[in-house]
Amino acid sequence: MPYEPMTFAGVEVTPLCDAVGPMGPSIARPLPELFPGGSFADGEEWILHFHCFLLRTGAHTILVDTGVGDLTGPAAGWAPIPGRLLQELDAVGVAPADVDTVILTHLHSDHVSGCVAEGVPVFPNARHVIQEAELDWPGGGLMRDRIVKPLGDQLWIVHGSRDLFENVRVAHTPGHTPGHQVVLVGDLIVSGDVLHHPVQLADPTIGYHYDDDPERALTSRQVVLGRAAYLATSHLAEPFTKVR
Repeated sequence: MPYEPMTFAGVEVTPLCDAVGPMGPSIARPLPELFPGGSFADGEEWILHFHCFLLRTGAHTILVDTGVGDLTGPAAGWAPIPGRLLQELDAVGVAPADVDTVILTHLHSDHVSGCVAEGVPVFPNARHVIQEAELDWPGGGLMRDRIVKPLGDQLWIVHGSRDLFENVRVAHTPGHTPGHQVVLVGDLIVSGDVLHHPVQLADPTIGYHYDDDPERALTSRQVVLGRAAYLATSHLAEPFTKVR
């Protein structure tokens, strides 16, 4: 079931638990290799939570990220599938056609695979917001073919930070990927993959093995942690974290 919502700047934010589980063996590594410099118990396993977030402004129904998708999706090789996003939305009374905007933090399969099923957009009435830099990223090739291309004219391509709606803003936070973006709602930041593990809250200088550009990722992480009073995180066990 979805978590209890919180309200920021008049926007109701509901975390949706799409999936819970470890990385599959194709990309799994010991935690000290994934987060160099972090302190972990011997043999400690990383259990990821895959959160999406529903934002309701009164005028708009907005989804941030779309999770791991189904058994045939791009995340099937490593993530705990199938995702439960549609069931989570149904539990809070939202049908796919009710969503008018989908914000994609970046083109990794555990964040975008729920956009498309059998080659057709899952959210037929939604514009899908993505950074231009992410579309230009060579590493996003598979997702461009399997996810971006079927979205067609439903794409809303933005360049850098900008307001989308009243009290809902995207900010370009490159590093994990070149076009990674976060969502600002009052003093909450929906942080995507700016950080992945609690050790990075305690020490933002701890990087992540799969960051595309570690130096830019560190800068983005420091900026986000310095700006937010609350985070809505993709992979921590609890979806909301009070920062200050």
